[in-house]
Amino acid sequence: MSKQNTHPSRGAYSTLFLVMGQLFCVCLILANVLETKQLAFGPISITGGLIVFPVSYIINDCVSEVWGYRRARTLIWLGFAMNFLFVFFAALCDALPGAPYWHNDEGFHAIFGLAPRVTAASFLAFVAGSFVNAYVMSRMKLRSQGRHFSARAILSTVYGETVDSVIFFPLAFYGVIPLNELPVLMLSQVVLKTLYEIIVLPVTIRVVRFAKRHEDCDVYDSNISYSPFAGS
Repeated sequence: MSKQNTHPSRGAYSTLFLVMGQLFCVCLILANVLETKQLAFGPISITGGLIVFPVSYIINDCVSEVWGYRRARTLIWLGFAMNFLFVFFAALCDALPGAPYWHNDEGFHAIFGLAPRVTAASFLAFVAGSFVNAYVMSRMKLRSQGRHFSARAILSTVYGETVDSVIFFPLAFYGVIPLNELPVLMLSQVVLKTLYEIIVLPVTIRVVRFAKRHEDCDVYDSNISYSPFAGS
């Protein structure tokens, strides 16, 4: 396996990268739908989205580790665009009048009628948290010279999920949820999603090793722009 200090050639996307990109987008869209269900595990209550949303951070870690920050940036914006399309068309369909024989408007609206405030908060939090996650992975890889992947994956998730939660919960629920409850919600989300990362870490490590062998690629992001808006 070769160690590359530059990202793969521009415009060349492997089948494996495209598969990860598709999985990334599916997980983001699924999270929107599953968020509408509340789950209880003993005294712990979570939303259904917690089942699948952390997978997007795991894929982000894999892409950042194997293909580098630039490819992770492409993936994040692709996920944002596909998620936006889903929310847009779901809202449009929800707003259109149902057929006379259709009697499930309430159920459809409960799943697809996402509140604009929550949606905007979700989009902003996702972009910020995902870029922080990719940035931390990239910088730590350079400093550690590619060692300690497990520590980098966990710490990048902590940073990314913290930014995500700090942005999302105040924007989405300020004035709706008591102010003293917001820090508890934010902390619980970070802890639970990080635990998720730790539990599936053996799988993540195997996926990264397979991807590096399959792609003959191990990118180190030296001398690149970390701007979210730079070219791919």
